[in-house]
Amino acid sequence: MKFKQFTIILFSVLMLVNCNTNPFTGKNTIALVSNDKLIPMSFQQYNQVLEESDVVNEGAQAEMIKRVGNKIKVAAERWLDANGYEGYTKEYNWEFSLIDDDIVNAWAMPGGKVAFYTGILPVAEHERGVALIMGHEVAHALANHGQQRMSKGIASQVVGAAGAIAMSQTDLSPEAQQGFMMAYGLGSQGLIMAYSRKHETEADRIGIMLMAIAGYDPTDAYKLWERMAAASNGQQPPVFLSTHPTHETRIENLKKWAPEAKAEARKFGVTSFD
Repeated sequence: MKFKQFTIILFSVLMLVNCNTNPFTGKNTIALVSNDKLIPMSFQQYNQVLEESDVVNEGAQAEMIKRVGNKIKVAAERWLDANGYEGYTKEYNWEFSLIDDDIVNAWAMPGGKVAFYTGILPVAEHERGVALIMGHEVAHALANHGQQRMSKGIASQVVGAAGAIAMSQTDLSPEAQQGFMMAYGLGSQGLIMAYSRKHETEADRIGIMLMAIAGYDPTDAYKLWERMAAASNGQQPPVFLSTHPTHETRIENLKKWAPEAKAEARKFGVTSFD
């Protein structure tokens, strides 16, 4: 059997092991680690981060993070219920924490655990900015992006190992075999990065929709990425070496998606925005 055929069959078997459905796209996604294992692991890691961090539990900023998080959560659950995914978040245990740190970042874990760093708040600038970031992070959790990335990494490692075995059974020189493995390593890494860029774009689109359903005006949401670009002094790696889309791409996308987000919000009776 040729190596190409072998890898196609192997990857197909991996895909059939377990799949989930992304509720926002309707597409099946690879799930080599089930949520009943992944979510408890995520909760444990989240708690460990909080134990090792300076968590802000009181004050206007902490209250805003929780308020916005809960509004985005409700918006997400309304959308899911209306689109045939009742009970989709039954295993989730939502939590929205603010960590006192200059890092310009926010992230979400599978199962609804979200963390914001105080360093990102000046870039967010106002509650609408926080809502866009929150919608983006909640979207990652709901669309099973963490599960997909972990599964993709596992599949990549398995195919790479299979390639090494197959190459060891050929007549190629050790130098040629090493060259193949180096090329595979670079190629697979690029694939995972592209996979991550796809997730970021998907989360941007879902996030702006959720912020609108939650009652936040998405019209100037794109300005967040103008501020993000300014905060980074325009520094970003080439697209093919980045797990995120460029600032310019995100700005153009958010401008394009804002009217769509408002139209979606109107389906839920939201006609005025904060």
